[in-house]
Amino acid sequence: MRYTAGAIPSREEGPMPGKYYEDLEVGQRIKHTLGRTITEADNTLFCALTMNTQPLHLNEDFAATTPFGRRIVNGIFTMGLVVGLTVPELTEGTIIANLGYERVVHPKPVFHGDTIYVETEVLDKRPSKSRPECGIVRLKHIGRNQHGEIVVELERTVMFKRRPTEPTETGA
Repeated sequence: MRYTAGAIPSREEGPMPGKYYEDLEVGQRIKHTLGRTITEADNTLFCALTMNTQPLHLNEDFAATTPFGRRIVNGIFTMGLVVGLTVPELTEGTIIANLGYERVVHPKPVFHGDTIYVETEVLDKRPSKSRPECGIVRLKHIGRNQHGEIVVELERTVMFKRRPTEPTETGA
């Protein structure tokens, strides 16, 4: 099926790759297949776009005098990347909104050249009280570097779409 630039496929044209509320079970773990190597350009551009002038991210001379010995990647970029790496297999086309982020920790620094991989655990789920066509799911994302070291953990609350029901035909 061919789409024009900017066109968004409708449900009638095929399913979205993300999971619906009903597809997720408490305790379920998803090892996401994508990984992403972080470059110096990623970190520098992110700092520029967010106007973060922290020399620990931008100034090699300064960073060399810190316990890290070199520049580290902005933690907010790392957190955003971890969430982004989950999209194709978890939320693409099947969420309404991210409702919150909690318990964010960065136990190890990320450096230019590190490759990040993600695993997600479903912590909790419940039907939405205000939107019956949705459900609320609490997820834990764990980001690891190429050595398997945890570099970021966070909990995220997401409003997922519920699986559409097929319309029933009524006789005449």
